[in-house]
Amino acid sequence: MKIDTIRVLGMMAAVIVAASGCGKQPESNPSETAGTMERAGAAMDKASEKTAEALKKAAEATKDAAGVAVEKTGEVLEKAGSAVDAAGADMQK
Repeated sequence: MKIDTIRVLGMMAAVIVAASGCGKQPESNPSETAGTMERAGAAMDKASEKTAEALKKAAEATKDAAGVAVEKTGEVLEKAGSAVDAAGADMQK
C-alpha cells in the first residue's frame, strides 16, 4: 500500500511539473533572455528585413533606369526613322 501511494504521488508530481512547463511564456526582448540560437535568429530576421528594403530600393532604381533607357532608345529610333525617310525621299528625286 505504501508503494502504491508513493507511485501515485510521484506520477502526480511529474504531471504537475510537465504541465507547468507548457504554459505560455511571456514575450520579452530576445537579447535579454534568449539563448545563442535565438539571438542569432533575431539578427538574421533583422538582416533579412534590411536586405528586403535594399532590394526594393534597387528595384525602383532599376525600373527608373530602364524607363529612361526605353525613352532614349525610342528617341534614337525616331531620329533613325526620320533619317531613313529623308534618305528615301532623296532617292526618289
